[in-house]
Amino acid sequence: MSLCMGCMREIGDNVVCPSCGFDNSKGQHSPYLPYGTILHGRYIVGSVIDTNGESTRYISFDKQTGDVVIVCEFLPMGLFERENDELNLRVRFENEDVFRKLVSDYISYFRTIAELKDFSALIKIHNIFQENNTAYVIEENQDLIPFEEYVERSNGHLEWDIARPLFMPVISALEAMHRRGLGHYAISPKNMFVTAYGKIKIAGFATANERKRGTPLKSQLYSGCAAPEQYEENFPIDSITEIYGISATLFYALTGNLPASAKERLKDSRLLMSTSTVKRLPPHVVTAIANGLQVKRENRITDFDDLRSQLSVSHTAQAIQEEISRTANMNVNNSSLNKKGGLSHGAVGVIASVITILILGALGVFFVLQNPLSGCFVEDPNQATSASTEKWTGETIPNYVGMTYNDAVDEAQSKGSITLYRDTVESYSDQYAEGVIMDQSPKAGSQLTAQGEISITVKVSKGKQMRELPAVKKKTVNTVAKLLANDGFVVNAEYQYNDEIDEGSVISYKDYKKGDTLEYGSTITIIVSKGSEATEKTTY
Repeated sequence: MSLCMGCMREIGDNVVCPSCGFDNSKGQHSPYLPYGTILHGRYIVGSVIDTNGESTRYISFDKQTGDVVIVCEFLPMGLFERENDELNLRVRFENEDVFRKLVSDYISYFRTIAELKDFSALIKIHNIFQENNTAYVIEENQDLIPFEEYVERSNGHLEWDIARPLFMPVISALEAMHRRGLGHYAISPKNMFVTAYGKIKIAGFATANERKRGTPLKSQLYSGCAAPEQYEENFPIDSITEIYGISATLFYALTGNLPASAKERLKDSRLLMSTSTVKRLPPHVVTAIANGLQVKRENRITDFDDLRSQLSVSHTAQAIQEEISRTANMNVNNSSLNKKGGLSHGAVGVIASVITILILGALGVFFVLQNPLSGCFVEDPNQATSASTEKWTGETIPNYVGMTYNDAVDEAQSKGSITLYRDTVESYSDQYAEGVIMDQSPKAGSQLTAQGEISITVKVSKGKQMRELPAVKKKTVNTVAKLLANDGFVVNAEYQYNDEIDEGSVISYKDYKKGDTLEYGSTITIIVSKGSEATEKTTY
């Protein structure tokens, strides 16, 4: 079987694919995998689809199932070397610890995405494995329409009635991701596609390292959709950041234009929307988008439930509005009102509004004072009282505080009915070590009365914010790099000749000394011995 490396269809003896026009006579340039590479004994790798600072996606063929799939290769630019026709990534020893941490984050991220397979907006993950000194993720491949093309085909913008059912599953999927401790942070028209069934699929997944400035990766941000904080060095990003991106994409869907870039909006935060657009959109939708695109984080919508709520109008409010509208436009048959000096339609509308408010207020007072539903759902009035005073003897919520997150997940999975969600907001703690659960909701010991699956949200400690630099002199560079990486520092190395310190061992810190305290995540430069300069000169 001869496959086209551009579309994975059979081409026989053809060099140029008759289906997609791809020229199969040329090879794939390094550092990308050579055409025809077989991974995991089953995936035939074709041409590159796209790449960013963290990973590269290839069109591929699964020999086992006969399906066209997408292979995502962890390929952090600047941290490895790979020549033509090579498969293994070669990582310099000074980058090994950073690389190892990044690849671990990458695998963990996509394992979580794979677990969220029930959300229609998320791509399906078929496989995750390590090979060639890196990691691979196998994604489903579908015939999809780019979202930008979809909007262009719809007269350049979508009506709210069309956009709403498209975007609500996206909001739910993002909410589920953040409950599990990770985000997308690159929601934009370029990372969204529409299926043949009219559903949105999100693409462009990457760890948070790729979606902000100041990490070892070369960040990829989307102008107009990236929040202002994503351009700041190592600024923590969270659900508030994500809400900016989804609001910007919704703005694009409804107007056909993206908001100005975050840097431009820091100077002028106004959103440009034509009068005709404002008139055809429900006022609450315009307000919700504006609130989601606030430049200052403290003014922005803070969670997905609030975003969903602001994009919706309650049925009660709609009913009241419709009743007021109906009352205000009723023909008044009373002949005395039709005489000169009678009430106008506008006056009737005002009166109707006032009457509606008074009726609702009266109903509220009636329910508070009389409570007509009181006792309807309790057969024995004394039963509720006795239940509230008796000591609870049933099952309670287990305690995960003090456990590592991984151990807690394993224990929860062993119970079968408990799902742990990792809070996206992690905090420093002098009491709990990094990776240890410091709080949970519901609290341990709470009454467990519900049947079926139980959801518990846990907050994981980042450990101490300020960390003391250990002694490094005369230790090997690999030992020191691991030691500092485990303490949360990013390590760089510089090399000098030294007559006292063995080659490959550390002389000192460059700008600091043993015992200095630095913030978690700080970049540390160590000076490594190249051995004696005299020895170097006399060696042939």
